[in-house]
Amino acid sequence: MNLWTFAGICLIVASGSSEFYSPSDDVVKLTADNFVASVLNSDKVWVVEFYATWCSFSRDLVPTYREVATALKDFVNVGAFNCEESQAERDVCGQIQINYYPTILIFGAKKYDPVEYNGDDTVKDIIWAAFSLALYSSSDDVVALTAANFDKTVLKSDEVWVVEFYAPFCGHCRNLVPEYRKAATALKGVIKVGGVNCEEEQSLCGQHGVRGYPTLKIFGANKRSPVDYNGQRTAKDIAEAALAEAKKKIKNVLGGGSSGSSGGDSSSGSSDDVIELTDANFDKLVLQSEDTWLVEFFAPWCGHCKNLAPHWAKAATELKGKVKLGALDATVHQVKASQFGVQGYPTIKYFPGGQKDRNSAENYDGGRTSSDIVNWALEKYSDNIPAPELVQLTSEKVARDTCESKPLCVVSVLPHILDCNAECRNRYLTILKTMGDKYKKKQWGWLWTEGGAQLELESTLDIGGFGYPAMAVVNLKKMKYSLLRGSFSEDGINEFLRDLSFGRGHTAPVKGAELPKIHSVEPWDGKDGQLPEEDEYDLSDVDLDEKDEL
Repeated sequence: MNLWTFAGICLIVASGSSEFYSPSDDVVKLTADNFVASVLNSDKVWVVEFYATWCSFSRDLVPTYREVATALKDFVNVGAFNCEESQAERDVCGQIQINYYPTILIFGAKKYDPVEYNGDDTVKDIIWAAFSLALYSSSDDVVALTAANFDKTVLKSDEVWVVEFYAPFCGHCRNLVPEYRKAATALKGVIKVGGVNCEEEQSLCGQHGVRGYPTLKIFGANKRSPVDYNGQRTAKDIAEAALAEAKKKIKNVLGGGSSGSSGGDSSSGSSDDVIELTDANFDKLVLQSEDTWLVEFFAPWCGHCKNLAPHWAKAATELKGKVKLGALDATVHQVKASQFGVQGYPTIKYFPGGQKDRNSAENYDGGRTSSDIVNWALEKYSDNIPAPELVQLTSEKVARDTCESKPLCVVSVLPHILDCNAECRNRYLTILKTMGDKYKKKQWGWLWTEGGAQLELESTLDIGGFGYPAMAVVNLKKMKYSLLRGSFSEDGINEFLRDLSFGRGHTAPVKGAELPKIHSVEPWDGKDGQLPEEDEYDLSDVDLDEKDEL
């Protein structure tokens, strides 16, 4: 048998041998007869391995894939499709464009646009990829919540919401799924139940102070101060806690009592984390630092200040390492209180990170509970992360400094300056800077070079086949890359990067599993390119003999 292999895969050149999976396995046998009905017409998420029994890499994957199927049994359907079983199966694999074995595809909500799995062949990694699409489906009564719809759907609604903040890789989150689905169905029409995937919505989860998974919060009468649910993780207990919050809201509306949202949220903070500020140290600690600050101007006799104190301490503890919280006694240190126009107590001012002066201060307009303070501060903090620098690839050192420690490196190859003048190039650079700012929270590295300056790099990443400009995103840890196939525009690049950030998109191994040599080049001077001057020759003074006559 003539069997060719490449980078841990079997190319399609042969057929034969016996089956890998038996009816006793948790792997569903898929064929040409049942594939459409079982997978494409299903509401469930499917993980499907396309394999050939003669392929040694398919055979090596069998024990791992069996473990994956068993682990996912109650959450995701796992199937296997033998592409060499008969001509009918070959036709299906051809239609899906299976070019090597084994190929694992994850069929999520868009069944006709499956996601190819390109990670390591480990149980954990395959399960992680499956759960990134699969904790809750559109057929569940659990509403998918994102940064785009959270405020409108939850915070600005009149309904009580139970929201789970989860991560697909979290075992406790997976264990909660059946009970949470059951609670959502039981509460349907009475209380809304939603879920936030914190792997995809890191900023949103950060705003709500999520520190572990799963975190359940009940958004009742005071939406800006949700109640943390710490009860048993059963459908009955979750439903009862939600109904209790709904009852509080009703009593509050009818004037029968408070919503209870201001209590129980003020413990477990340390006053040691609140920094004491004075007229003498304020400029040095706050204005002359690069840190982000929230500063409370208070009076010792003020009742509202006393009520705020435990919440302020708890917020300081939770925000440690990101936002500093300080307190200044305005009755003693009146110079600073006067400079910042303090006229009542407590007054809270926000000072952004980076260079600042007294005019940088902003008024705090959030709530007075620790969760309100934390959420408000984290939102400001994430908004003020600086955009990454867009760096020209001029040397090996620049490549390492820009991308070595980053999760991904975005490499753009722009047209040569003689084909695209300074104005043209600056338009492309502006697009890249805009995208860098949009995806700044990802903390990727951003490099650019001009066509022809780094030919070995272009060859390694298959850049240039579609012309310039071109873009590749490289994972240096896994030595894999993905090419931009759409337009080099804000919309085209945004769609490409968004898919990559969600774990979607096609990737390929970097040739040779290492990046090529990077040549040292002069940085662009920001000017139009100039054609090299041609030497002029005057033939009038040249003596020609007869043999040399023109």
